[in-house]
Amino acid sequence: MTLFFLLAALTLAMPAFAARPASTARQVKPLTAPRVPIAPLKAPITAFVPFDYAPFPFHGLIPDSGKKFIDKIDGNRKGHVSPRDNSVHWEDETFSDNRVLLYLPQGFDIRKPALIVVFFHGNGATLSRDVLDRQQVAAQLAASKLNAVLVAPQFAVDAADSSAGRFWQRGAFKKFVEEAARKLALQYHDRRVESAFRPSKVVLVAYSGGYLPASWSLAVGQIGSRLHGVILLDALYGQIDKFADWIVRAHGAAFFFSTWTESTREQNEALQSELTDANLRYTTKPPTLLRPGTVAFVDSGLDWTHHNDFVTQSWTQNPLSWLFSRIPGYPKGKPAKAR
Repeated sequence: MTLFFLLAALTLAMPAFAARPASTARQVKPLTAPRVPIAPLKAPITAFVPFDYAPFPFHGLIPDSGKKFIDKIDGNRKGHVSPRDNSVHWEDETFSDNRVLLYLPQGFDIRKPALIVVFFHGNGATLSRDVLDRQQVAAQLAASKLNAVLVAPQFAVDAADSSAGRFWQRGAFKKFVEEAARKLALQYHDRRVESAFRPSKVVLVAYSGGYLPASWSLAVGQIGSRLHGVILLDALYGQIDKFADWIVRAHGAAFFFSTWTESTREQNEALQSELTDANLRYTTKPPTLLRPGTVAFVDSGLDWTHHNDFVTQSWTQNPLSWLFSRIPGYPKGKPAKAR
C-alpha cells in the first residue's frame, strides 16, 4: 500500500511540472564583451591599402588639353605618351597601382584633435622604397610628436611623370580624403574611430613632381575649409596661378610654406610677386609657428644637386619634422630644434 500511494503521488505531480509556464523560467542574457575605451596607439601601424579614389588607374581626360590620358594602344597594352620626351608609360607598369600608404605613429590619440597629412611624392618613386625608406616621411612625422597620421597615394610608379590622374577631376580629392578617414578607422578595428577621423583637418605636402596633383587638388578638389595648410618641398615647378589663387582664397584660414633649391627659385619668386600684387603679406624667414594665415618662403641655400635628398636635408635636417612640430593645436610634445 505504501508503494501504491507513492506512485500515485508522483503521477499527480508530473502534470504540474509540465504545465509550468515558460515565462516563469529565469531569462539568462548572453555574455558580452565590455566596451574597451579608445586609447593612444601602443605601437605604430603601417599599411598599404587599395583605394577606390586613388589617383590611378585613370581613364579620363587631361584638363589642360582635353585629350584622353590613355592615348597609346599596342595590342592588349594601353599607355600614356609622356609630353616630356614622347616616351610611353604603360598602364600595367606605371598607372595601375591604386594602393595608398597609411601610417599611424605610436602614441597617436584619436580622442584629441588630429591632423591627416597627405603626402604627394615626386617623380621616379614608390611608396615603400622612397616615401618610407629614402624620404623617411613616416619617421619624420613620428619624430615631430604631432598628433597626426600619414596618407600617401601612389602616383606614377617609378617614372618621370607628374600626372594627377583622378585628382584632375572636380571633387575627387575630397572623396579621397573621405575614403582615407574610413580606411584609417579600419586600421583600428573599431568603428567608433571613423566618426572621429571624419572632421579631421588636412595638411597637404608635395615634393618635386607632386606639385601638379597638389595644384589641381587646390583648384578643383573641393576640400574647402578642411585644408589646414600646404607645404611645398622644392616643388613649385609650375601652376603658379593655382597656388596663388588658393593662398588668396584661404588667407587667414590656412597656412602656406614653400622651400626650394635653385631648381625652383624662379617660380617661387614669381609666386611672391603675385602675392605682392594682391597685397598679401609673406615672410622669407623660417616661421616660429605655422598658424592659419602664415605664408612663408624659405630659401634652402642649396643648389639643384641636393634636390633628390631635399625631403631629408633642406635648410635644416629632417625638414618635415621641423615643420610638423610647429603646427599648433595638435600637440604631442615640444617643437623639434632646427639643426
